[in-house]
Amino acid sequence: MAKNSTSTKVTLKITSFILRLLLNMMFYILAIILIVNVSQKAYGFTYELYGPVSAEAAPGREIIFQVKKGESTMDIASKLQLNRAITNKYSFYVKTKLQNLTIMPGTYNINSSMNYKEILDVITDYSASIIQEEGVGTGAVTPTGTESDNQTNPDTQTVPDTQTVPDTQTESDTQTKPDTESGTE
Repeated sequence: MAKNSTSTKVTLKITSFILRLLLNMMFYILAIILIVNVSQKAYGFTYELYGPVSAEAAPGREIIFQVKKGESTMDIASKLQLNRAITNKYSFYVKTKLQNLTIMPGTYNINSSMNYKEILDVITDYSASIIQEEGVGTGAVTPTGTESDNQTNPDTQTVPDTQTVPDTQTESDTQTKPDTESGTE
């Protein structure tokens, strides 16, 4: 009987050692797979951020793209991804913020074979807009991200301090006005 219990103990020790070894191996294999996947995603994101990524190969397709006043950069990136002009809205958003660019409202002609830099060059240049909107200037963006005096910021809305009322005259005003100016009644 003593021999039977000793062999059982040895068998249990060997079995527990093998189980611990297998569990450790599974943990390390899963950790390596996770690290490889995260590294691939990070590399892909970084390549989209700094590399020449385009949604389609040349010649691509023409897209008429409208940026409305007050739209956020993420809204614009989402619309670009929805129109299949870019591959990843998050990398486009980060690229725009890292370069401290201001996207101008207007209607632009872009191509799906353009890379992120080319798209940003178009939609940050108001003079490239095919439909010019009233009240939006053509000033340049300064390196600090502020705009020159004759340009409005699409992210903020300004309200004028004074409102001017147009000078309107009715027919009765124009008829009585010459009489009072001439002094005859």
